[in-house]
Amino acid sequence: MDAGYGLAVRWSLREAPEGVGEDLREYVVGTSIARFMFLDGLAFKVWRMVEGEWFEGTYVFDTPRARDEFQAQFEHSAADAAGSRIIGSPPISVERYEVVAIAEGPGAFRRGPGPGRA
Repeated sequence: MDAGYGLAVRWSLREAPEGVGEDLREYVVGTSIARFMFLDGLAFKVWRMVEGEWFEGTYVFDTPRARDEFQAQFEHSAADAAGSRIIGSPPISVERYEVVAIAEGPGAFRRGPGPGRA
């Protein structure tokens, strides 16, 4: 059984405007989480960031078809995606990957904002 079908979308923050990290946090917590909670075929999404370096959406889909359809739709409008508008530039990479396995530890999986927004 396959663990999942991944897609990573990364933007550079090296030339992004001052305060973009906080703007991205507000967007993700205030808008984006709700949008992706109901995306057909999506097992989970993680938003990752190293301020001043990069911002990334990491997706895991149940089927390759769900991933491929999402990727095609996203790439068609990537320059106008919310992340691109906030950051001021399109993604620098869109990469498929294989999810070999997923381990859920005793700390339990939790939904919602990261530690800086709790």
